[in-house]
Amino acid sequence: MMNARVVYLGEAEQVPVRDDKELELEIVKNLHKRCVEIDKRLSLAIEAFPSDLQEPLNQYMDKKINGETLKTYTVHWPPERWQEYEPILSYCRENGIRLIACGTPLKILRTVQAEGISGLTKAERKLYTPPAGSGFISGFNSMSRRSSVDSTPNLSFPFGPSSYLSAQARVVDEYTMSQIILHNMSDGGATGMLIVVTGASHVTYGSRGTGVPARISRKLQKKNQVVVLLDPERQFIRREGEVPVADFLWYSAARPCSRNCFDRVEIARVMNAAGQRRDALPQDLQKGIDLGLVSPEVLQNFFDLEKYPLLSELTHRFQGFRERLLADPKFLHRLAIEEGISVTTTLLAQYQKRKENFFQELDYVITDTVRGSVVDFFTVWLPAPTLSFLSYADDMNSPDNISSLLGFLGSIPDNAFQKNPVGTNWNLNHRIASVVFGGLKLAGVGFISSIGAVASSNSLFAVRKFLNPAIVANQQIARSPILKTAVVYACFLGISANLRYQIIAGVVEHRISDQFASQTLLVNMLSFVSRTINSYWGTQQWIDLALSTGLQVRKTESPELPTSDSPNQAVILCNETEEASNSIDEIKSE
Repeated sequence: MMNARVVYLGEAEQVPVRDDKELELEIVKNLHKRCVEIDKRLSLAIEAFPSDLQEPLNQYMDKKINGETLKTYTVHWPPERWQEYEPILSYCRENGIRLIACGTPLKILRTVQAEGISGLTKAERKLYTPPAGSGFISGFNSMSRRSSVDSTPNLSFPFGPSSYLSAQARVVDEYTMSQIILHNMSDGGATGMLIVVTGASHVTYGSRGTGVPARISRKLQKKNQVVVLLDPERQFIRREGEVPVADFLWYSAARPCSRNCFDRVEIARVMNAAGQRRDALPQDLQKGIDLGLVSPEVLQNFFDLEKYPLLSELTHRFQGFRERLLADPKFLHRLAIEEGISVTTTLLAQYQKRKENFFQELDYVITDTVRGSVVDFFTVWLPAPTLSFLSYADDMNSPDNISSLLGFLGSIPDNAFQKNPVGTNWNLNHRIASVVFGGLKLAGVGFISSIGAVASSNSLFAVRKFLNPAIVANQQIARSPILKTAVVYACFLGISANLRYQIIAGVVEHRISDQFASQTLLVNMLSFVSRTINSYWGTQQWIDLALSTGLQVRKTESPELPTSDSPNQAVILCNETEEASNSIDEIKSE
């Protein structure tokens, strides 16, 4: 920017953003500091001030009037606009930066909007309209052929008399600005710098003959002008060789980018290289491209996944897999690692805790192992980072209360440690909510899976009792209570497992692994070791918790029954012992 004589700051127009004014002030401060160092004069032209307010601006700069007096000249502004402009006006006044009113006078602009250029007097046409045959006609014809990238919000109606009058008003506005800019550049000398604050549609590069930079370039080399679009509202795919819309696209770091943030040319290049068409992409990716939320890297990752038949099938058929594979192409590797070590570490931990009771408590072992395999799938699935481009698109037709709930849930990251994707700005509250909500989801999985697992365990016991009644009869039989087990296991998953897997998926595999993305072996080993330790430790935690809460008890051999001379008495004693044991089981279950 320091090499330019004119720097255009194009504001968002269709959706005005207060951040744009803050950006403008920061840019002016930095450029002023650099200009002071090299003794370069700096001026600021503001389209919001019509040119007939130049005298009040001069008085304000000379401190002959204060801000409140200057405010009385801007009664045509919306109420909040003065508060937005006041900081930058005050800074310019205190630091001697010349202020220039470069907008078209309201009387002229409203006349053209209502009656066209023919409604102006001859003197007014001489001042505010391009020479006949050189500016308006060529500019208007070129504008009518322009693509949507050069469209203006002033053209409310694409056809009819209103659009024709709006086009004339636009040409008059841009011509007036260009003449004021050229005049003040000549007054400022060959070394001065002029910053122009105006609507983005007036300064985007386009067909020659339209826009302020194009008009200025007739008398000033293009390299002396720099166009900066602040938080651009829209970008469109441009073909090779076409002029870009601006020199710089400046996005505020203080505000999430909810608009089109990625260069459409790069997106087009990736799609052309892959031989793909937009219509062949899944709906959420198409929507993400339209919203500008899909980066060229993410799109390339999608095409790389399509090279493998299994991954291609998963990414096209299942949105959940697609969202996770786009965020982490190694998601299936991590899932396979988790399931592979789940059975091994669970059995080892079960044997270490149960020791000589391992085979006697085999139904507990099988129940915990099967349940662990199912639950481990969800503990990998739920906290895994995702890339979703349909956060709110599917909620538009929902009732307000449901839409609000879905919108809230959609704003929470899948993992508390997930990096901010484009279009989001997760704060500490969002990340805490992610832990809480993730815990609730895992608790739900644990509750349902535990009920199924305990029911399966009871079924296994019934099978064992049928196949070998002698072994079962010699054990103190105490079955796990279904409801209590489900509640305790749900709490265990929602707290312990949730925190452990949030850390592994978010810190170890999402942040640390990204630092070594090129070293595949190291990344896989890091994932394998961390998940092995986690699975083994988690299984031991659950066994200790189950034993301490009485969900599972040690199964030991029954003491020998008292002997009796009478076989019938021994049978009676045996039956009474069995009935008492069954009664205890029923009481514990209840």
